[in-house]
Amino acid sequence: MSDPHPARSSEREGKRSFLQKVAEFIHPAPESPDELIETLADAEDKQVIGPESRVMLERVIRMADMTAGDVMVAAPRMDLVNIDAPFEEILHKVINTAHSRFPVHQGERENIIGILLAKDLLKLQRSPGLNIRALLRPAVFVPESKGLNDLLREFRGNRNHLAVVIDEFGRVAGLVTIEDVLEEIVGEIEDEFDITDEDEGDIFALADGSYRVAGDTSIEHVNETFEVELRPSDPEEEFDTIGGLISHETGHVPKRGEQIELAGLVFTVLHTKGGAVRWFKVVRGQGNALANND
Repeated sequence: MSDPHPARSSEREGKRSFLQKVAEFIHPAPESPDELIETLADAEDKQVIGPESRVMLERVIRMADMTAGDVMVAAPRMDLVNIDAPFEEILHKVINTAHSRFPVHQGERENIIGILLAKDLLKLQRSPGLNIRALLRPAVFVPESKGLNDLLREFRGNRNHLAVVIDEFGRVAGLVTIEDVLEEIVGEIEDEFDITDEDEGDIFALADGSYRVAGDTSIEHVNETFEVELRPSDPEEEFDTIGGLISHETGHVPKRGEQIELAGLVFTVLHTKGGAVRWFKVVRGQGNALANND
């Protein structure tokens, strides 16, 4: 009888052929992860596997030695929701940070009482009398030493996409998401903050009066918009983009949630990708209003 799905059969054969080629190439088996990574590089050179396959396999191997503490967002940079805050304040934070899940605390930031899904706030629109506490999902806590392989397995098994990371003393050290783990395998995952290579950096006004500024926006454009004079502290240095200038001034690529103040403007990092800041939130320093850009 002929195969009713010849295309699928051909795909299975192709996969088996690829795996057989890899198995044959690495025989006898390497004795260490570093040796295996070198073998994969040789396989790429000899066109046994492609560059993307080699990079992904190498990331999988390296991930075996990584822990939640290696990829977590540190506690000071966590975006938290205060259960006792007014609804409008909570809604503002959800819209402004654009996350899908938020650890919720009561009192001190260390006291995490649950996880709030942004989509669950829609239920309050239909039932205004509903207590926001009833919307909370149980928080998952993991130690900093939790291996990423085990963590990914647990994320897939219990359908949780976020875990609060605890240090050896039981204090909140940070948080880690399933996206953080997957990016160690596949690289940065595109989301709504990403911009394509064809897009030019720009500045967007937000409903709360703040601005969203792309990291590759020219310094000249930022200066014109906010009527400031941003320039390097070292007059011999020259930079074209606001992201480049801020990275130079801080001495490192700022991480998500990090704040930097320059020329009376407070830049908060919303999103990074590929070792560069993609989006900042910008407001005037305390006591000043944003310039009107009408």
